[in-house]
Amino acid sequence: MNKPPLSLYLAAPRGFCAGVDRAIKIVEMALEKWGAPVYVRHEIVHNKYVVDELRGKGAVFVEELDECPDDRPVIFSAHGVPKAVPAAAAKRNMIYVDATCPLVSKVHIEAERHHENGLQMVMIGHAGHPETIGTMGQLPDGEVLLVETEADVVTLMPRDPSKLAFITQTTLSVDDTASIVAALQARFPDIIGPHKEDICYATTNRQSAVKAIAPKVEALLVIGAPNSSNSRRLVEVAAKAGCNYAQLVQRASDIDWRALGDIRAVGITAGASAPEVLINEVIDAFGDRFDVTVEIVETAKENVEFKVPRVLREAAEA
Repeated sequence: MNKPPLSLYLAAPRGFCAGVDRAIKIVEMALEKWGAPVYVRHEIVHNKYVVDELRGKGAVFVEELDECPDDRPVIFSAHGVPKAVPAAAAKRNMIYVDATCPLVSKVHIEAERHHENGLQMVMIGHAGHPETIGTMGQLPDGEVLLVETEADVVTLMPRDPSKLAFITQTTLSVDDTASIVAALQARFPDIIGPHKEDICYATTNRQSAVKAIAPKVEALLVIGAPNSSNSRRLVEVAAKAGCNYAQLVQRASDIDWRALGDIRAVGITAGASAPEVLINEVIDAFGDRFDVTVEIVETAKENVEFKVPRVLREAAEA
């Protein structure tokens, strides 16, 4: 039986970013250095497949430090942690490795610098997201005010409107964040922004690729986890760019084939914590049902690489 034709537009860049790659390497290298089990506070990155793979190698995932024994190493996730967490680990004489993405650490350093200069921080981010919790936890209570929407800016009550600076979560929608920043600058003309955009290169690049694909397709699938902020933003970006059907799927088994119907053009991308194996699985699933032509839509080249902490580099080089 002849398969119906289908054009697949594959976003580039997509999938793993340098921070995710580094965080996964840190867990793998820690297991090599210290043996299993190695504890990881929070999911190392937001992807079930990745977490399950590492669990199979001997990583034990916990939500809080008090679930870890004193005598085993613990790794802090790529999203970053409040200052109180490494302080508590040090107090217990634990071996700990911080896998916080360097671009998240950059935001932490910015916040501290502004705090030392007497400024109160406004953070644009999602309440309850580990990155937001970690960043707000760099400063004392009350020193970071969270806004999620333009409406939040209207009700913001800073200590001194003339002494403010803002930072953002690294995985937000570029366009949505720009409108919140504009609202902050309109209400607080003296507010100080970051020297360089806080939203990371990987988030920006993946959103740009989706914008390029959206007009070409009838549906766009984003491979990623429901708790992955950058993956969920890709779905929103696709919808705003005119794609009628934008869906988040964890893997091929989640595809709603009935909803896709007799579609002829589909876009595929993946959040920054989704591995290429899941992308290939989705492409293969389309190949089983359609006569597929794949076209790569590349909007940027990425060659960023972050070093792992010295304690693990030394072990690898030994």
